[in-house]
Amino acid sequence: MLNDGPDGAAGDRAQDKLPSTPLRLVALEVEQHVADEGWDQPPRLFALVPTRVLAEREPSLADQLAVSLRDNPDGLTPIEQEGLPSAPSFEEALLGIEWPDVVVGSAVVLERIMLPPEAQDDLPEDPDALAQHVAEHPDRRDVRLVAAVTRDGSAHSMVRGRTQGQGELLESPDLVPGLVAQLLRTLT
Repeated sequence: MLNDGPDGAAGDRAQDKLPSTPLRLVALEVEQHVADEGWDQPPRLFALVPTRVLAEREPSLADQLAVSLRDNPDGLTPIEQEGLPSAPSFEEALLGIEWPDVVVGSAVVLERIMLPPEAQDDLPEDPDALAQHVAEHPDRRDVRLVAAVTRDGSAHSMVRGRTQGQGELLESPDLVPGLVAQLLRTLT
């Protein structure tokens, strides 16, 4: 299931300078998996398990994982989680997540609306009015956020703007620090 990275703008020269760590590779895989299904999706949460451990514990998957193990013996396999705890927001639902020891990391994909800094000066305080204001703002930008973390504190994050076609993928360990911090709390 691991790939060399998503097509499109992720192959930009600036992105090529990032190391191909197991965490970055699995974050790219998760982002591409979600991107393949288009926009307007609910938040998606993934457990990250060492591929070799998954192959040992689930022998029926060994054949499917053989290429990944050969190409990336220290790789991680994402396992999408369903039936997330209900809460007013996905971020609050993360507070109720605890992972078993076999899960060495987690990844999340969220869609959000961003406004330019100059548009944030006149935001209404009322939550309903704020939601309407942001949704109708002419400079709003829909983005997909990806954060992936491991128990050792490593992180990788990505942001892709909604555009015609694939859109540019920005990557860095610290693009979405708040989301990274929330994910790390699920692993302690």
